[in-house]
Amino acid sequence: MADDEAKKAKQAEIERKRAEVRKRMEEASKAKKAKKGFMTPERKKKLRLLLRKKAAEELKKEQERKAAERRRIIEERCGKPKNIEEANEDQLKDIVKEYYSRMYTCEGQKWDLEYEVRKRDWEISDLNAQVNDLRGKFVKPTLKKVSKYENKFAKLQKKAAEFNFRNQLKVVKKKEFTLEEEDKEAKKSEKADWQKK
Repeated sequence: MADDEAKKAKQAEIERKRAEVRKRMEEASKAKKAKKGFMTPERKKKLRLLLRKKAAEELKKEQERKAAERRRIIEERCGKPKNIEEANEDQLKDIVKEYYSRMYTCEGQKWDLEYEVRKRDWEISDLNAQVNDLRGKFVKPTLKKVSKYENKFAKLQKKAAEFNFRNQLKVVKKKEFTLEEEDKEAKKSEKADWQKK
């Protein structure tokens, strides 16, 4: 019986320690949850979804606004279409003159805007150059890539031309010293008997 009581006491002690460890673990998990705070993963997901929806709506509104602005500008520049089918010859002439004058003004405006853009680009590049001059930094010009071997090869060819051995040698009439190529050329240049006549 003493053994049973000792076992029970030991078992109770083990259970008490387990309960204590369990309690500590629960407190630690609660502390971790408390550290996470208000934003749980589910809430983060929902928030991301809401932000995406809101951004998509804003983008759609922006696109609609730009399209409406574009339509307004086109209507302002082009005007409303004229009824050509019911117009007589004088009215058609007036419509053509009106369209021509509108096109003329639009082309003039286009040319003016292009000129302004070119002028501003030139001014910007000029100011950039002035800033670089003041800083002491100069724009390095882009260099061509040149093969170093081509240059060496050209030099070798030049030396070979200066150092041409064949031109410096004495001319020998004997055929035993002539090259095969020269023999062939000499044979070609000689005409056959029937060709000479």
